[in-house]
Amino acid sequence: MATPSSSPSPSPSSHGRILQFAPFQSIVDDGFWRRLSALKLDTLRIDQSPIPISGFYAPCSHSSVSNYMTLLSESLPSDSNTQSPLVPVRGNRNKCPIPGTLLNTNTMESFRALDKESLLKTEAKRILEDICSGRAEEEPSVLLRFLVISFADLKKWGFYYWCAFPALVLDPPATLLNLKPASEALNSDEVVSLSAACNEWRNSSVTTDVPFFLVSISSNSGAILRPLKDWELCKGEGQKVLFGFYDPCHLPTNPGWPLRNFLVFISLRWNIEKVNFFCYREKQGSADMTLSLVGEALVSPPSAWRDPQYIPKAVGWEPKGGKLMPRFVSLAESMDPERLAVSAAELNLKLMRWRTLPSLDLDMLSGVRCLLLGVGTLGCEVARILMAWGIRKMTLIDSGRVAMSNPVRQSLYTFQDCLNGGEFKANAAARNLKQIFPAVEVEGIVMPIPMPGHPIAAKETDTVLESCKRLEDLIESHDITFLLTDTRESRWLPTLICSNKNKIAITAALGFDSYLVMRHGAGPMPTTSPGATATDVGFTAPRLGCYFCNDVVAPIDSVSNRTLDQQCTVTRPGLAPIASALAVELQVGLLHHPDKINAKGEIAGSIVSSSDDQPLGILPHQIRGSLSQSSQLTLLGHSSQSCTACSEAVVAEYRQRGLEFVLQAINQPTYLEDLTGLTELMNSVGSCQLDWVDDDAINEEDGDDF
Repeated sequence: MATPSSSPSPSPSSHGRILQFAPFQSIVDDGFWRRLSALKLDTLRIDQSPIPISGFYAPCSHSSVSNYMTLLSESLPSDSNTQSPLVPVRGNRNKCPIPGTLLNTNTMESFRALDKESLLKTEAKRILEDICSGRAEEEPSVLLRFLVISFADLKKWGFYYWCAFPALVLDPPATLLNLKPASEALNSDEVVSLSAACNEWRNSSVTTDVPFFLVSISSNSGAILRPLKDWELCKGEGQKVLFGFYDPCHLPTNPGWPLRNFLVFISLRWNIEKVNFFCYREKQGSADMTLSLVGEALVSPPSAWRDPQYIPKAVGWEPKGGKLMPRFVSLAESMDPERLAVSAAELNLKLMRWRTLPSLDLDMLSGVRCLLLGVGTLGCEVARILMAWGIRKMTLIDSGRVAMSNPVRQSLYTFQDCLNGGEFKANAAARNLKQIFPAVEVEGIVMPIPMPGHPIAAKETDTVLESCKRLEDLIESHDITFLLTDTRESRWLPTLICSNKNKIAITAALGFDSYLVMRHGAGPMPTTSPGATATDVGFTAPRLGCYFCNDVVAPIDSVSNRTLDQQCTVTRPGLAPIASALAVELQVGLLHHPDKINAKGEIAGSIVSSSDDQPLGILPHQIRGSLSQSSQLTLLGHSSQSCTACSEAVVAEYRQRGLEFVLQAINQPTYLEDLTGLTELMNSVGSCQLDWVDDDAINEEDGDDF
């Protein structure tokens, strides 16, 4: 690579020395790497195809500091055209765009194995082809074509990269005959006229970002700047022609790197051996003729360069500290820790889309609002797995406190949460979720859930009604409700409200070594007639059932008069994580199904019609499992006309009477059974049993053998 010598340089007036160029330098904005990371995760994935990019540079604007080629977030293409031909980018006076190519590898080994010499020659040949074809005359920025190779370690936010600015190697090298500040090389009138012409060129939106141009100075010292394609207009008698370019270099003894390929272009395109060039530089946004340089060089390009098959020699890999080696940048330390946590949390989900789930809708998941009723063993696990799936909005409801027995089984609590009588579970769980993942939007609400079979005193009526109304509002404002409480009766009111509002509800329940996970079906269709009765309410058949559809009795008090083993949910420790995981997986599958809450129940062995419609496989109604048998079943059950929570009769009564109906159900356990016909059903079952006894007696008398 030709660089300025570290030894004392010849004076500007000396003749016959080899023309040396100050190397181009790059600087990469953090936004470029963030944009590349998003592009890699969301669009490119494992694709290593070359990506067209744009770099930006401007003329030197300070007497002691050179300008850099900069890569910004806007240097990268949009998601939709990563493989499209490069579209010229319009810049401004401070950001002149130049075309480049990015090769981003999938592994560090691939990055190291890249044939850098071959890559550089390939880019140099493209530049030579653009010169010979005349494209460079129409689009001068292609003379500055550059290359970036990189490896993005997205887990650690570290980036290895190396920039190259391909330059065609002249053999023999160009000879510098003269180099002076423009203020000395030109007379005073020419200096004034050229300065004004440059300012006009830079202030025009049409030419401000065009880095190569022609300068014609007439015999009367008038200077005009023209595009390269106007070469024929500059060949008149008595005109002095300078070949100008935006020079990023500040050195008074050397031109900048862009001149290298420009000299080749001038010599090959117009057969000029002695080239008068103009290194345009600025100060405070205006042309500076003292800092700008005018030089003269002898150029003799090899005749072989006109051969379309010829591959020229090239240099241009950017050195680091004087050595040819890649650079490394880490954004982890400079990034906001919360943003870093979000990126890391989303990494697994985006990698899932790479491999097998391209239709996974992460934006939808991040916007889903989940309501968790109960933050015990099940609630803690569900909350953790929801976060892992990208759910960011949760509300936790529980009225209990953290007990000493909880932390070993309930993953969101610690020993400190148990002290001084125990902190409220809802508050402790919400706080600890934020500590695990600061970006989660979570609220803990300490609130009991009114339950049938638990009569209330008259003085408590207002408090219970307030809780009922608040629960209604919460279910209405959330997309999905998880029923994770430890009693059947505490699930009744949420089930009823979800049925009425047609909201998705998912239940997880535990036995000692068995579990149930199910999604509730849609509620009965609301009637449009005011004052309609229960029998007037229709529904779309067959609806999937809810948690109470198989019950033949109304929910009752299962809390009072219990022994120690009945006061705690006694289960095998591995059961809750299994059930919780299935509950969240069921939710994610349901959200991705086109029919959402109205999706039909499927059983194991069902044929999934389209991976796009159901990217996560079948969507069961119920999953029942047993650890003791290491078994799992997918079951399907339709709604019952006698259900105490989702039947037409119950939902219609609730719609008509509201909270008055809820109070009656709470205080009179048999009311729900009478309303739904369960009382009549149980009486008829008793009669059927007597009939069966008579039938057996008759059969025995007849001697029939069954």
